[in-house]
Amino acid sequence: MQIDRRAVLVAIGAAVAIGGRGRAEDKPLVTVYKDPSCDCCDAWIGHIEGAGFPTKVVQTAGMSELKFNLRVPYTVRACHTAIVADYLVEGHVPAEAIVRLLAEKPVLKGGLAVPGMPVGSPGMEMPGTAPEEYDVLLFGDGEPRRFMRFRGGERI
Repeated sequence: MQIDRRAVLVAIGAAVAIGGRGRAEDKPLVTVYKDPSCDCCDAWIGHIEGAGFPTKVVQTAGMSELKFNLRVPYTVRACHTAIVADYLVEGHVPAEAIVRLLAEKPVLKGGLAVPGMPVGSPGMEMPGTAPEEYDVLLFGDGEPRRFMRFRGGERI
């Protein structure tokens, strides 16, 4: 029996593609803490899941206490708080920024935040209303600083 070289190369390529795709799509769990009555948080969770992140949602009326215990600075607080890997994610942070954070792995006890609720940020889309420009801030090792800038869901 003679083995066709092309068939072997196709088989190897398929095996690499399948194995590589599985690893590339593996993303860490995002545990989201939110008030049960907050609908924009649900929309942000949909954005994160759409980017391939598995999620676990914890409903709590004690968001202020949670943020205090996690040491989320008052200046960066927003409606929901998430934990992904060893980082905090505060508010309507685009998935693109979380992917970059996880790739760069800065050493800090904090994470990313979008303070407030900017119109057009993931989960805050309002049809007929122009999206705002906003900063995604890196916090936890001194003063919060710009990590990325967006207009709506588009990086600028």
